[in-house]
Amino acid sequence: MLQLSTATPAGRAARRAHGFTLIEVLVVVVILGILAGLIVPRIMDRPDQARVVAARNDINAIMNALKLYRLDNGAYPTPEQGLQALVQPSGGSGRVYLERLPKDPWGSDYQYLNPGVRNEVDVMSFGADRQPGGEGYNADIGSWDPIPQS
Repeated sequence: MLQLSTATPAGRAARRAHGFTLIEVLVVVVILGILAGLIVPRIMDRPDQARVVAARNDINAIMNALKLYRLDNGAYPTPEQGLQALVQPSGGSGRVYLERLPKDPWGSDYQYLNPGVRNEVDVMSFGADRQPGGEGYNADIGSWDPIPQS
């Protein structure tokens, strides 16, 4: 087998072809770390924003179904009937207003208040912490919140 001396140009080229130096690897790792530090926080915030948007859309759909229920039956469902009245044939119309009641994006039931605290009726989610009140993603999301236009 022919061996190349590292003193010859061909030998040096063969030695370099074996891999990266430690310095090269460290530079790449540092650059990747900096990029990850800048990009990951922006990406990680998206799921929470998507859950809030989904909750607002669900609440809007429930409120529209409640308005139709009121038009057909003359009043909103009682607190005893709750939102279940929207998925069961009821009143003189025998109509179903929603195929199913959605859960909020955090897996809890939407809350229904009749009479409402802020409007005639209120539909709300307690947010990520599943507790009344809160700030940020833990804040309550309700039918009184305007749906942002994008």
